[in-house]
Amino acid sequence: MSTRRKFLLGTAGVAVAGTALVVGWGLLPVRQRLQTSQPLPTAAGQQAFNGWVKIGTDDTVTVMVPKSEMGQGVHTALAMVLADELDADWDRVRTEHPPLDPIYNNLATVVDGLPFHPDDDGRLKRLAGHLTAKTMREIGLQVTGGSSSIKDLWEPMRTAGASARAMLVAAAAQTWGVPVADCTVAKGVVMHAASNRRLRFGELAERAATLPLPEAPVLKTPAQFTLIGQPQRRREAASKHDGSARFGIDTLQPGQRFASVLLCPTLGGTVASFDAKAALALPGVQQVVVVPPLHGGTGGVAAIAATPWQAMAAAKAVVVQWNHGPAATLNSAGITQQLKAQLAAEDGFAYFKQGDPAAALQQAARSLQAEYSAPLLAHATLEPQNCTVLYTPDAKDGPRATVWAPTQVPGLGRWAAAEALGLDSDQVAMQVTLLGGGFGRRLEVDFIAQAAHVAKALPGVPVQTFWSREQDSTHDFYRPPCVARYQAGFDSQGRLTAWVAASAGPSIVHQFLGRQFGLPGSGPDKTTAEGAFDQPYAWPTARISHAIVPLPVPVGFWRSVGHSHQAFFKESFVDEAAHVGGQDPLAFRLALLQGHPRHAAVLKRAADKAGWGQPLAPAADGAPKARGIALHQSFGSIVAQVAEVSLDPADAKRIRVHRVVAAIDCGTAINPNHIRQQMESAVVFGLGAALYGEVTLEAGQVQQTNFHQQPLLRGSDCPVIETEILPSTAPPEGVGEPGTPPIAPAVANALFALTGQRLRSLPLKLA
Repeated sequence: MSTRRKFLLGTAGVAVAGTALVVGWGLLPVRQRLQTSQPLPTAAGQQAFNGWVKIGTDDTVTVMVPKSEMGQGVHTALAMVLADELDADWDRVRTEHPPLDPIYNNLATVVDGLPFHPDDDGRLKRLAGHLTAKTMREIGLQVTGGSSSIKDLWEPMRTAGASARAMLVAAAAQTWGVPVADCTVAKGVVMHAASNRRLRFGELAERAATLPLPEAPVLKTPAQFTLIGQPQRRREAASKHDGSARFGIDTLQPGQRFASVLLCPTLGGTVASFDAKAALALPGVQQVVVVPPLHGGTGGVAAIAATPWQAMAAAKAVVVQWNHGPAATLNSAGITQQLKAQLAAEDGFAYFKQGDPAAALQQAARSLQAEYSAPLLAHATLEPQNCTVLYTPDAKDGPRATVWAPTQVPGLGRWAAAEALGLDSDQVAMQVTLLGGGFGRRLEVDFIAQAAHVAKALPGVPVQTFWSREQDSTHDFYRPPCVARYQAGFDSQGRLTAWVAASAGPSIVHQFLGRQFGLPGSGPDKTTAEGAFDQPYAWPTARISHAIVPLPVPVGFWRSVGHSHQAFFKESFVDEAAHVGGQDPLAFRLALLQGHPRHAAVLKRAADKAGWGQPLAPAADGAPKARGIALHQSFGSIVAQVAEVSLDPADAKRIRVHRVVAAIDCGTAINPNHIRQQMESAVVFGLGAALYGEVTLEAGQVQQTNFHQQPLLRGSDCPVIETEILPSTAPPEGVGEPGTPPIAPAVANALFALTGQRLRSLPLKLA
């Protein structure tokens, strides 16, 4: 029995072992996700129909969206899904972030994290997925991440909308004394055509909300959709344009104070001693407190003052002696050598095996080997970390706290704040604000626990703890460094016969479980090898593995996670294999996709739109251009990209990307506007990382302190991005992250076509 199978059977066994009660529970369906455990709070004139929608007498439809809005448009998209099934008037639809409740727990992202290949549809995978979903429904987390929001709530939102619609129709039918089947609904109005009578949702809401929930509300067919599939503007976009939008750092409560942090420059370090005399002598400064290393963070001090500027000046004035900790011996070159040494010693856990690649390599007429690497990367969210906490220990009903935070994990954030304050979670109210970028950084709760710890020093006063850009850049939870070794074998006709990929790097999941829950990290972690093993190519023989190397460097989920670097390794090596086999890169990929027509269709669409195989005109300044192509599947979606690149005639090492053509099959396209925006965002994000992104360590200290050393892609360097959305009636899949992985290899492959240089390390730098 393979190691992989033993691991998965062990995982499933834990879920079903023990008593017959547990086994019986495991066989039951996932518990309902329609009704909250406590009634939804309602305003005057509002009626709650279920845990997802409220309707007011003014015809306003309020959709409860438990996902964090960080620019991805999720509040609009999810509202569209429910409003379509409800047949609401879109102009009357609003959104609201609901209180925490188990029905809002994210089931999809954890199920998708199980280490199965997408083509695997076996019983073991179905059992593990079912048990995981049941567990997450009961004890999981309300999470926005993993490009899972639409996928997770596609069925609950549709069911909630259809259920409320059926109740409104039933109420109208009772009012008129007519059969339900004779009533129709459109744009927030129930109609009876035979008598020409109409009732608005607001007129029916009170009566309808008292009716029992329908047992099996009928969902629309794709042909009946009126909102889904139609381009819509984002609901929060106008407030961002006029400045009225409120992000976490915009939180301002009566009497609020501000705290600026100064963290140990060495990752994981703590305060040995400090002198705050100079800081406390500055205007407006009230306190300086020590901050311990919370939830995987770094220790430091926080200066509390009347204004942000005063707090920042005070933090700089504190004189601190540091305990630098175990990371003080780390540097980037040493980390790379450690990862390479691990690969030389042992290739780790095999996530995918097909045939006997070792024998195929021995018998190959020709072979190819290459080594790739990717560095640590910061999230660089434009809104630095911040959180506002009001701690009221002397409240009439007992100690209480309110937290305002731009977080992707409000339940985990509430628990972290409660722990720091010595409260129970139900004594803490969590207010989720808009996020000025998340990209996985705000799946961490170090900054929330830190803010709660600081606010405890000033009870009864709201305190906003905020980080400077420098603190944010040098105290992130970075994308893990990774090295990979690839091998391929070919027969005498240049056809692929063997594919072996091994990589090494630290585990995000192991660290995350440790710093959030105190659990030891062990076993495989899909995020380390995703993008390498879970792809559609039909390798004749293959082994794809990853070796986990623990490092005292905080690593975290970065947009597209393991796919972000594994796609670069894999798609670059696919191009190398095509070249060795004497084949066109497009034709070579298509030959490996004969059993995956959806993937082949995406690849062909991108290639056709980009003019693959046709002459490419030079750049405006006469510099020659070349194309590169890449295909990658992640978060359920299939993306192909073609990049057109040239070199600056004034600087032969300066890489210019002129045009990117992207094609995506993401299942049902909820809002084409969002999909194009997200693809553009993902390309810009991934391209900036591919060209400039790198975090280096010296003595455990991050050397890149701000955007001058870690630049983002400038508007002047942004390519024209064209997105093709393939039509589909399949359930929707992820969109926010799948556009990032293919861009680095597409550019690298174009550079090889242009210069003959094969770049195997990120960021891309020409010799």
